[in-house]
Amino acid sequence: MESNECKPVAVSRRIGAPASDVFKLLEDPGRHPEFDGSGMLREGASNAPISGVGDVFHMKMHFSEVGDYAMDNHVVAYELNQRIAWTPMLSHADTASDAFADGADGASNGSRWMFELTPEGPDATLVTETYDCSGSPEQVRDAVDNGNGWIEAMTTTLQRLDQLCAAE
Repeated sequence: MESNECKPVAVSRRIGAPASDVFKLLEDPGRHPEFDGSGMLREGASNAPISGVGDVFHMKMHFSEVGDYAMDNHVVAYELNQRIAWTPMLSHADTASDAFADGADGASNGSRWMFELTPEGPDATLVTETYDCSGSPEQVRDAVDNGNGWIEAMTTTLQRLDQLCAAE
C-alpha cells in the first residue's frame, strides 16, 4: 500500500426499477438486512422510515471479530429518490474493538455510506453505493484496506437490491 490515504470506493449497478421504488427500500432501515451484502446486519431493530437529514436509525449487527453490536446511523444526506447517506456511530458492543476508535459506546469510526440514484428512463436506475473512510482513524482504514475491503459486499448489496426490486 502506497500510503494510508483513503479515497471513497464506489460500486454501481443498473437496476430495472424506477428510482422511487429503489429509494423506498433504502429509506426503510427494516429492509436493509434483506439486501445487505456484508452479512453483518441483523433483523429486529425498530425504526421508522428515514425522512431527512438528522434522522438516526438503529441497526443490530454481528461481526466475527467483534461479536454482536449495534450502530446508530446518523443521516447526513437525504434527497428524495436521489441520495441517502449516513455516518455510523457505535451504540453498543459486547466487546471493545479497535474497529470502533476507542471501542466505547457512542464512538464513530469516521466512515460514511451513501447511495446515489440516477434515473435511466422510467423503469431503470443507476444505483451507486459509496463507502468513504477518509475521516477514519488509521486502524479503521487498515482494517478495511482503505475501503477496498467492502467492494465485494457492496457488489452483492446492489445485486440483492436489484433482486428485491424485481420481486416487488
